[in-house]
Amino acid sequence: MDGANGGQPSTQRTLAFQDKSISPRNGGELINNEALRSGDILLTAAPQLLSLAIRTFTLAPVSHAAIYVGEDTVVEAVGAGVRRQTMAQVLGESSVVVAFRHPRLEPSHAQTIRAFALSQVGRPYNHVGAVLHAPFSLQRRVCELPLIPELVREACVRGIGAIQLGAASNERFFCSLFILEAYRRAGLPITRADPRLVNPADLLHMREGDVPSIRSEQTLEYVGHLKYAVGPKGELDV
Repeated sequence: MDGANGGQPSTQRTLAFQDKSISPRNGGELINNEALRSGDILLTAAPQLLSLAIRTFTLAPVSHAAIYVGEDTVVEAVGAGVRRQTMAQVLGESSVVVAFRHPRLEPSHAQTIRAFALSQVGRPYNHVGAVLHAPFSLQRRVCELPLIPELVREACVRGIGAIQLGAASNERFFCSLFILEAYRRAGLPITRADPRLVNPADLLHMREGDVPSIRSEQTLEYVGHLKYAVGPKGELDV
């Protein structure tokens, strides 16, 4: 109350926690493929062990990122390399698929993103960068405590990244690095941070109303869920 502080506005810090929820019941909605636009970012989770391991390391309900490029087509960087899939294939492989959109995405940007993404199909995967992300994801947690100021948090993440990811390269893509490069080529950088630091969980936390560990240039808009799995008690199964 104002009276408890001599009539002055309270200066007490409010803790801001990252939102781990991704259930459509929490203000979300289910959509179909027709709601997507070329250039939309798809964050997914799968029932496989690798997906579970990534979600465990990153403390997030998603483990992979891909780009929708229109005409029922998705391009993504996976272990076999950059590949082109249909939405039906993505939905069949995933337990969760949720879409986000850059609010300043115009048709010209989307065209550039699509052209770049399709031109990379068949390119090898960045296995070194993906492997090095496991210890990095664990060690960076100390940087992400709620009381740590934003600038200190970013410097901490960059410092640990410089040590853990020193051998990684930008010449080959893993999933989130592929997303960031596509948007950079279109003149809509999602973040100015070293793209090697960014994982699918970071993209998730760059959404509206969340707390990113890595500063974003533009908050991503939630589009909707294309798929989610529900457990036996009605909880989101991720």
